[in-house]
Amino acid sequence: MISIKKKDWIEILLHIAFWIGVYYTLSSLTSSTVKLQISRDGADVERIQVNSINRSSGFMLIFMGLLFYGNILWIFKKALRYKKMLTGIAAAIGWFIVTFSANYFLIASKLNTDLPLPPGPKLFSMRHKGGGAVTIVEHKTAFVATGNWMHAQLNILLLFLAIAMLSIAYFFLKEWARTELMRNQLEAVQLDTEVKFLKSQVNPHFLFNTLNNLFSMAQKKGNDDLADGISKLSGMMRYMIYESNEETVPLKKEIEYLENCILLNRLRYADNEVKVLFNYPEQTEGVFVVPMLFIPFVENAFKHGVIIGKSSEIDISISVINKQLIFNCENIIYGIKKMEDEKSGIGLENVKRRLELVYPGKCELSIKNADNKYIVNLEIILE
Repeated sequence: MISIKKKDWIEILLHIAFWIGVYYTLSSLTSSTVKLQISRDGADVERIQVNSINRSSGFMLIFMGLLFYGNILWIFKKALRYKKMLTGIAAAIGWFIVTFSANYFLIASKLNTDLPLPPGPKLFSMRHKGGGAVTIVEHKTAFVATGNWMHAQLNILLLFLAIAMLSIAYFFLKEWARTELMRNQLEAVQLDTEVKFLKSQVNPHFLFNTLNNLFSMAQKKGNDDLADGISKLSGMMRYMIYESNEETVPLKKEIEYLENCILLNRLRYADNEVKVLFNYPEQTEGVFVVPMLFIPFVENAFKHGVIIGKSSEIDISISVINKQLIFNCENIIYGIKKMEDEKSGIGLENVKRRLELVYPGKCELSIKNADNKYIVNLEIILE
């Protein structure tokens, strides 16, 4: 069962109250007032005023609702994604014309049939009972209509324009609140990550000095593979500690980090146990991404897609096409559990949450099992 929060209930009630107010406003703008004057022998006998609410008001309210909710749930969201502002404005104007025209041709144009009788004297008869006898007296009546068709149409147009303006204000107010909330959440996540990292990190200078000493010792012993691995590890640690604190980094640096990670992970296995294909563009100038974004998927591929004594293959690719970055990672499934939250890893749910915060509405993550393979596909729209 879907639970609705208190603030959602308040928002729903406000919407209901708003449309009740619109309905009564619309009814007053399209209603007709008829004054009936009854005369006998030149003397006024009775005056009657009749207010008639137009029965089409409820149907007009439907089209106003389509205009309002179509704007905030569809048109404005699409308009924000258009590169040209004029295209977004044209889409909003087009939707206004569609809803208003549909309302006019289906409902508003027929208002003239509901208007009161035109002014002028009319004759009708009334029966009066008195003294046990019934007499029929001719009375003269005058009908005066206070509304007219053109005036009603103008009022409806103005009300549609007001609904359109209110939808713009409502949408951008909600977007501003959502952006502020996401920014605060992102800052909280980043702060929490930094705190956790500071708790677990060793003094960087001590760490780098130790790695440099190990690198020198490996070179003296003639173990070039070990020396190269230590050098790669030193570069990865430097990237993690110093460079990954930036909001975005050049894609080239992220690719270099992935290459080092792949190299170090391959040291754990024999050459015939794992084959890694890593394809990426040669030219990445001007392309920036959030740091440490792809590494969880690569680590997951090595952790759950490689087994000692068996031949395994990991296929990783990065491409940039028309301001869209596509990351793909595939590995064989050995019946081992998928990536989960663990103390040593970031975890799939945290990765999804981070993507939602840093690329809201601009990324799509797909994870599936197909043909005995674990396939990760991530698409990001770059600014």
